[in-house]
Amino acid sequence: MVQINDKGVNVAVLGATGQVGMVMRRILDERDFPVKDLRFLASAHSAGTVLNWRGHDITVEDVAKADLSGIDIAIFSAGGGTSKVWAPKFAEAGAYVIDNSSQWRMHDNVPLVVAEVNPEDLDDVPDRIIANPNCTTMACMPAMKALSDEFGLKRLIVSSYQAVSGAGRAGVLQLMNEAKAAVEQGADKLVFDGSAIDFPEPTKVVRTIAFNAVPFIGAIVDDGSEETDEEQKLRNESRKILHLPDLKASCTCVRIGVFTSHGMSINAEFEKDVTPDQAREVLAKAPGVELNDIPTPQLAAGKDPSFVGRIRQDQAVDGKKGLSMFITNDNLRKGAALNAIELAEIVAKKHFADQL
Repeated sequence: MVQINDKGVNVAVLGATGQVGMVMRRILDERDFPVKDLRFLASAHSAGTVLNWRGHDITVEDVAKADLSGIDIAIFSAGGGTSKVWAPKFAEAGAYVIDNSSQWRMHDNVPLVVAEVNPEDLDDVPDRIIANPNCTTMACMPAMKALSDEFGLKRLIVSSYQAVSGAGRAGVLQLMNEAKAAVEQGADKLVFDGSAIDFPEPTKVVRTIAFNAVPFIGAIVDDGSEETDEEQKLRNESRKILHLPDLKASCTCVRIGVFTSHGMSINAEFEKDVTPDQAREVLAKAPGVELNDIPTPQLAAGKDPSFVGRIRQDQAVDGKKGLSMFITNDNLRKGAALNAIELAEIVAKKHFADQL
């Protein structure tokens, strides 16, 4: 534990050495989070690593040996299995836990929150555990919330185009190694023959990802739907966040050869008529949303908003009750780390105001 300021909240980051943990540390600094004492924790493998934060050298602790007392807010990005074990222990020791994994999202007593969309759900946190939504859900919600409030969201059909960083550092390395192999062997050979390059065996994404699109993320759910768990997350999480339990939603998740920022092609149907101009007027005022004619992953990488563009009338929906659009968002920032820090800010104001 290192004291940063005389006032503020005591913060712990579990998974501090990982890809998202690194972004969390950066955003805590960028947003001038009111930290008093700061602790970094991880598995035994990473324990002992020294990380610098605002000029302070902080030694990463082994979570299995750490004293959990005195922590006000713990921010987790260490995977579902780790969260299942440690979130209740941190909460029992008195911390509010903000978890980035899928472990707690659909638990009744655990709020699932996008900062701009449903912060009021943080008024009551009975188990002291708060869930961060999945990255694709997160990217869609600020725009869908604004449009739903105005026109009544009825149905969503989403195709995702998800970057390899969503699969962790291993996904990034797979793309790098495959792209290098293709360039060295003459990538233009792929114009005429997809088997012309001797690619390395896939190590994280289930098929070659360089110069490719792979329509499979996660694992098939054993419920007869033949959907993956990644595809079901968008439907189930959207219903909970928007408080629309009957929302009809379908998603196809595709991994693409992009390092960072997910894209979503969205067809949305509403209860009321809506034109593209009306939608743009609403979205221009929506927090966390930025309009852009051609929103791309490169545009979104390293930035906070959900970029929304290509807004047009959905010609497959009768009348003017349907819209088509495309959204991009940095999956490591808003899709994970940024929203977690924003939730921590809300928790600090709601539950630790006397310490700020």
